[in-house]
Amino acid sequence: MVGEELKTPRRRYWRDGKHNQEDIPGDLWVKCTKCGTMLYKKEFEKELKVCRKCGFHFRLNSWERLEVTVDEGSFVESDCGLIPSDPLGFPEYKEKIAKAQSNTGMNDAAVVGDATIEGYPLIVGITDSEFMMGSMNSVVGEKITRALEHAIDRNLPVLLISGSGGGARMHEGLLSLMQMAKTCGAVARLRKAGLPYVALLTHPSMAGVQASFASLGDVILAEPGALIGFTGPRVIEQNLKIKLPRDFQSAEFQMAHGMVDAVVPRGNLRPVLAQLLEFVNG
Repeated sequence: MVGEELKTPRRRYWRDGKHNQEDIPGDLWVKCTKCGTMLYKKEFEKELKVCRKCGFHFRLNSWERLEVTVDEGSFVESDCGLIPSDPLGFPEYKEKIAKAQSNTGMNDAAVVGDATIEGYPLIVGITDSEFMMGSMNSVVGEKITRALEHAIDRNLPVLLISGSGGGARMHEGLLSLMQMAKTCGAVARLRKAGLPYVALLTHPSMAGVQASFASLGDVILAEPGALIGFTGPRVIEQNLKIKLPRDFQSAEFQMAHGMVDAVVPRGNLRPVLAQLLEFVNG
């Protein structure tokens, strides 16, 4: 969990040194998990859910991500009727899907559609860590593939935003695993058509998604501090018995080692994307 929102119903304080207690709402503050700073919720949201003290970027869900990335009112969702199945009869999978759908209001972990950024049209796709950690299954792979195919059909650039730490969803077995190859094939067709693809890696961007379409962008951007890689550092240390650098697999580490083109703070993202779109539309 990257952020903790305090949910105590009310707090009490003493006013003017007297024993007159006043109630104030207990959900006005958010605590930064990284530095522990208490952040006033309204200002925190105005600052795009970035800690004003340490710069920690809290996770955004799909709709929050769209709000801070694309032009207001421009997003039109496509393929929203796709829903996951349970081909293997995996124990409790249907219940987990139902719970994730109830908690997020999404059918599965990906949202795709048309949008504009500073007036430039493009196709946008997002994997959302709030839905089973953004893990890839048949629906996620199909939505990403269709988004890339729509871009080819309509001669549009693509922005895919990764927020996946769950890899290929084991509940669907090989049907999940094959989505890695399917989405990579779609990216190859996009490239053959001469259309640009920008990948934005947010925290976390790991495992199967990172080992497929998320690492294939013509330009790869990342948010500060995002964890980017295949296997997490804790698993590597436990299995290989080695001590990794403190910032191993951070966005900054990956940029220093040539895996990311630029680390872009959230507040600067839209103008950077607009500049890229202006260049390719030149």
